[in-house]
Amino acid sequence: MDGIIPDYIPPDFSRSGLRDAPAVTLFPAPADGVAPPGFHATSNHPEYLHLGGGRWILVAEGRMDAVLVRRGDRIEAVEARRLQKGEPVVVGRSEDGEEGILVHVSGFEAAAQKGEKFAFRSRGTRETPFSQSYDKLYRILRHDREQGYIVWVLGPAVAFDKDSRAAMQGLIGEGYCHALLAGNALATHDLEAGRFRTGLGQDIYTQELQPLGHYHHLDILNEVRRVGSIRAALKEMGIKDGIIHACEEKGIPYLLAGSIRDDGPLPEVIAGVFQAQDAMRLHARRATTVVALATQLHSIAFGNMVPSYRVMENGRVRPVFFYVVDMSEFTASKLANRGSAQAVAILTNVQDFMVNLWNNLRFHP
Repeated sequence: MDGIIPDYIPPDFSRSGLRDAPAVTLFPAPADGVAPPGFHATSNHPEYLHLGGGRWILVAEGRMDAVLVRRGDRIEAVEARRLQKGEPVVVGRSEDGEEGILVHVSGFEAAAQKGEKFAFRSRGTRETPFSQSYDKLYRILRHDREQGYIVWVLGPAVAFDKDSRAAMQGLIGEGYCHALLAGNALATHDLEAGRFRTGLGQDIYTQELQPLGHYHHLDILNEVRRVGSIRAALKEMGIKDGIIHACEEKGIPYLLAGSIRDDGPLPEVIAGVFQAQDAMRLHARRATTVVALATQLHSIAFGNMVPSYRVMENGRVRPVFFYVVDMSEFTASKLANRGSAQAVAILTNVQDFMVNLWNNLRFHP
């Protein structure tokens, strides 16, 4: 497209096996929330369905582990729990066109790279240098600030350090965040930092424990619940910095999904699992770049919702970039093992990552 976002190469439907492929088969859902036997489960790759007469259509909004439903001239990826009895559901388990279903995995790949059959260091690990990953991410974020939808998935560690918290505040303020997903802890400890300059009772700069500091986040939760909302609490407590304050100031949506171990929680936290999933899915449908930081469960959950591609308003197909930042290889490996093979890992602590990122973007806008 423009040197930053790679061009998409669609399948060649004139090739043998696709030219004479049958039309896809549809069966009605036998009951609400139940798919018919042999239903096709989606991947996060671009998927095409043959509707007959040589007409192949791309599923415009994909997601992993969904079913495909025909609604008029559209094919929609729908969570099975949302099916309604009688809806026409795509059935078929082959993915190379034999049943009118094509999963296209090479649309963003350039010509096959030349390489040896045997090579060292073919997978990213803690020994991998990440200079190129950073440089590419800088370019993507500058592009998508104006022409995309950048979603951040944050763990509370981002708020535990003075500099990383300030860096995230700066990124939000400069337009590099269009939506923020997190849990109760991130927002609670960000507010704690704004009120007490601590995170779980430790000074966010010196990391020294403060007297009765273990009460700080509980006091924050209590105060926010007393006044009824985060927005009201920011004003009442005089908090004028931080991640959540920046979101409120810039009108950036932040979605807080609950968990079993939540204290409080804050009034804005969505307690219901499926309600939180539905709310997150709205942002997954729009995302063009995702940056997930130090939060294994949220990263994996959102990774399962985000397809590897997005069809833009002008009809162009582009990749959805997914970066996972963590000190451990576990999250990146888990994402890949759960089907999000496009996730790029940057293995470092989030404080160093945030400061590096913010310093580059603010000094080289």
